[in-house]
Amino acid sequence: MSAPFKQADDTRKVLTADEDAAGRIDAWLAATLGGEYSRSRIKALIEQGAVLVNGAAVNEPKRKIHPGDTIAIELPEPEDPEPQGEDIPLEVLFEDDDLIVLVKPAGLVVHPGAGNWTGTLVNALIHHCGTSLSGIGGVRRPGIVHRLDKETSGVMVAAKNDAAHRHLSAQFADHGRNGPLERAYQAVVWGRPRQLRGTIDAPLGRSGDRTKRAVKREESDDAREAITHYEVIERYGEKPDATCLASLVECQLETGRTHQIRVHMAHIGHPLLGDPEYGAAFRTKANLLPDQARAVVNGFHRQALHAYMLQFEHPTTGEVMHFEAPAPADLESLLDALRAIG
Repeated sequence: MSAPFKQADDTRKVLTADEDAAGRIDAWLAATLGGEYSRSRIKALIEQGAVLVNGAAVNEPKRKIHPGDTIAIELPEPEDPEPQGEDIPLEVLFEDDDLIVLVKPAGLVVHPGAGNWTGTLVNALIHHCGTSLSGIGGVRRPGIVHRLDKETSGVMVAAKNDAAHRHLSAQFADHGRNGPLERAYQAVVWGRPRQLRGTIDAPLGRSGDRTKRAVKREESDDAREAITHYEVIERYGEKPDATCLASLVECQLETGRTHQIRVHMAHIGHPLLGDPEYGAAFRTKANLLPDQARAVVNGFHRQALHAYMLQFEHPTTGEVMHFEAPAPADLESLLDALRAIG
């Protein structure tokens, strides 16, 4: 029928038709590939120009195959798998027919993606909510209207129907400028900002690493407005010159960019404790701490960031919903160790 195909790379297969090859190319390919691709799938690939015969693209599935023809198939990237429900415990603060409010633990990815196709918050929500989740966010993000970084803990809301999804998404897109939406975070940072209360207005965009963000010039093509309001709540290891070793800072977002608080605090010289991307240069600061506090800080392996408060308008009742979550155990232990140094 044909000589065995050779795999040129992960997205291309090359075959050579043997002396008995005959018939339509779609049927021949379906039989030659041994059921790896259905005839309808092969037909679609041909019509998309993804099949070449003797170096020239063909787009007619009925095109005849001849002995000695060389056939190359350019295969598309595999489609992302559809997430399935998984029995992952959820700390639910509130739930009704429209939405669910929960506390996301540190270490839990919000939605499936490269390297994290299972074990995500979406998998947990699918198991918990069943078919009631909103589909407006797409297959990989059902119900998701906002997100937290994997290693950031805190309060989140997810929509359980499309109307609720649209209403909540509009509130997050507006950033609370014309409504009751509020988001507040607790962040433990190195040192303390010179001003105990202030606003960081610095556009963000992609850095050289596609997974990281950086402060950009306003005229940069990918610069997006980013505004963080902060207030120093506690100071640890304060010195006579009013500097200190670390601080607990409350941050409120006026915009919601990826890594916004982490980048903004690093930008003003006070990165978050434990932040491997934006605070690595400050890691040796732990050597200035007393032994017990130093051990706790060195053992804290995530950014010290907790989304402790979320407020929004209920999409059906119009009621202003306010939720708070105390610092998780690891962050509370970190704060206790810092408070002990005075």
